[in-house]
Amino acid sequence: MAWTVTYDLEEFRAAAGGFLRAHPARNTTLLTVVSSLTVAGSGRYGDEPPVYGWWTGEEQGPAEGAFLCTPPYPPLLSALSGEAARGLARTFARDGALKVTGVNAGRETAETFATAWMDLTGAVSGVEQTHRLYRLDALTPPDPAPPGRPRTATTADRDLLITWYEGFARETAALMDDVAAQVDDKLGHDGITVWELDGRPVACAGISRTIADMARVALVYTPPELRGRGYAGAATAAVSRAARAAGVKDVLLFTDLDNPTSNALYQRLGYRQVEDHLVLSFSAAEHAVPAVERAVSTAVRAVPAAVRAVPEQGHPS
Repeated sequence: MAWTVTYDLEEFRAAAGGFLRAHPARNTTLLTVVSSLTVAGSGRYGDEPPVYGWWTGEEQGPAEGAFLCTPPYPPLLSALSGEAARGLARTFARDGALKVTGVNAGRETAETFATAWMDLTGAVSGVEQTHRLYRLDALTPPDPAPPGRPRTATTADRDLLITWYEGFARETAALMDDVAAQVDDKLGHDGITVWELDGRPVACAGISRTIADMARVALVYTPPELRGRGYAGAATAAVSRAARAAGVKDVLLFTDLDNPTSNALYQRLGYRQVEDHLVLSFSAAEHAVPAVERAVSTAVRAVPAAVRAVPEQGHPS
């Protein structure tokens, strides 16, 4: 039983790709990050090379868990057994090559890893983001729909979309890499739908590439002056309908659990809960604010609560 760690994306895909594709909903972010790295190269998310790994429960056996890390983003973990999560913490602590500033995973795995990491290193953990993963059941578009119509964004929309994505990053305090590169990546696979009114885009909704019959809606945005009119819901319904029409089996999205408006909206559209995810941060105990950080650390060991409103999944995939 051991972790294998590599900087070789193709080695990782060969070893862990089958495991990830067998559970595309639970591994949605891992799959979309791997897809983006395959298309755009190892520098897609930053200058430091990505690190990958997989867990085998038996010698020479198939992968039973996986992680990847694209600095500056924290390690992204699949669902792991307690033994695998603790083993990964020991691997990171022993090797020391990867600066572990946090972790991004399903709630149980994130908490297990964090507890092991704190025990090994004396670090303090805080909850940065708490998200809920939803899967589309039966789509129920807004009725009545707002005025306007959907269309696929083109390169003519690029400058506006960059401005909107930059606004999204500012408003949510989301850690985002090169925004222009994100927009170009999504435009490259027709991955952005805009809601248009009288020839003017008023909202947008993005979607990932389809992998293993799965695609994920992300970066739904309406400029502040146009909110409250139903445009975001209409754009989300449109991109969801298009995905289903294209044969996508699992249409997914993440929401911020601190945002009751978005959670209610997506449930009205027909999205149903799959599981909760946490993005946790780690800091040295001597750098922490004792009273606050001890409270957060205790919460991680029990039932963490969100402390930041970031309506994304902790990685701009």
